Order: sequence, then C-alpha cells, then structure tokens
Amino acid sequence: MIATITLNEQQYTIDLMVPLDIALPIQAADSAASAWYCPPAIISPVMTEHFIGDVKLGGAVNFNNIFFNPHANGTHTECVGHISKEFVSINQVLKRFFFKAQLISIQPEQQNKDAVITTQQIISTFQANKDVEALIIRTLPNSALKKTKQYSNSNPAYVQADAMNWLYEQGIKHFMIDTPSVDKELDEGVLAAHHQFWNYPQEPRLDATITEMIYVPEAIEDGHYMLNLQIAAFENDASPSKPTLYRFIE
Repeated sequence: MIATITLNEQQYTIDLMVPLDIALPIQAADSAASAWYCPPAIISPVMTEHFIGDVKLGGAVNFNNIFFNPHANGTHTECVGHISKEFVSINQVLKRFFFKAQLISIQPEQQNKDAVITTQQIISTFQANKDVEALIIRTLPNSALKKTKQYSNSNPAYVQADAMNWLYEQGIKHFMIDTPSVDKELDEGVLAAHHQFWNYPQEPRLDATITEMIYVPEAIEDGHYMLNLQIAAFENDASPSKPTLYRFIE
C-alpha cells in the first residue's frame, strides 16, 4: 500500500506494507530488557470466585491484568511531564504521529568510567535541516543483547546535556535512543539533558518528546525515514510506544 504524506508543505511517498519496527515490547519475562531496578512486567489473568480469565484454565476468554512501569519495562515515549512540577500528559500533547526522521549510529566516547554521546559527535553526523523533526540514535556497538539487557546499576551510555540543547536549538521535536535514559543513571536527580531538550522550566516545549529503550536492528541502515510514533492512550507523563520507520520511495 503506497501512501503520500505531506509534512511542512513537502510530500513524501512511503510503502505502508514494509514497516521497520524499532520498539522493544513489554513482556512478562525475566529475560526482557529492564531498567531502574524495576521487576519484569506482570501479565496475569483475572481470577475470582465467579470468573476465570484464562481459556486454558476453562475460562471463556483471556482477560489479563497488566502491571508494568513504562520507563523501565520497554520502549516508551515521554513528555516534559516527566520532569515538571505541573502534570503534563503525553496523551494530550502528542497530537501528530508522522515525522521525517534521521537515523544515525554513534559510538559513545569514553570519559573516565562513562560512555557519553557528545555534542560534536551529533553535529558531525546529523544533517540538521528544517524538514527533519526527529532524530534517532543507535549506539555502537549494536547487539541483539540490547533486547534482554538488564540496565540497572550498569551506568549505560547517555547524552551530553549541551548536545540536547543543540538539538533543541535546531528545532528537533522528537528524540529517540536505545538506552534507558538520555541522562546518566546516577546524576543526583539533575536530569540536565532532559531539561535542556524540553527547555524546562524557562519555556517548556509541550509538543516535544523523548523516546528511550528502542532497538534498531543492523538491517536498518543509517539515513532518512518517515517515522510513525504511536503511543497507548495513557493519561501519564509517559506511555509505552511503538515507533515504526518507513523507507521513502523515490
């Protein structure tokens, strides 16, 4: 199915039948990727005196409760409500779901015991222009082990705060990365990169998002794509999400 999408007065043609999924699913498994010392998601049937929510156990339907943390149990998209005193819901501020995006791969620099994505690395790799609204970073080395990584107390790679400020200045509205956070795991609650990207508290960007814990397979080459950023309709600062890329048809 071929579709033509108009963004900022530019037309782009994509094949909707060839999606490139870059999301990690929420799973009730010890092997699922997780962070922030949270346990795996729990997906279990409702069981009462009068109801069995499992067909295998004799119920009429499968009827599960799900307990998870969107920031820790899979790919998630968050808004400025993640760091603001004011309540801001991702479901209220993300109103458009297609964006021109660029995917870049970066080997974080070693700085003492940290792995850091620097401003200069992004500047030298990202082709900033007014048409690109979303930037996706795949960290190197890239491995399928990211799909099962237990990130807690591992000091994962993070993004220099100045780099996030530079992206804000370039007008990037949506940032994606395959780590649990754009900030250092232990930073005493400063979250400088989050603050810089959302310009909080000066003039908060309500329509800007950060998506973390993605996974970009090796088969997806660096370059420009149409991004479809879908979230679940949670009234919360963050939601599990399913970012999907589409190659452009020339």
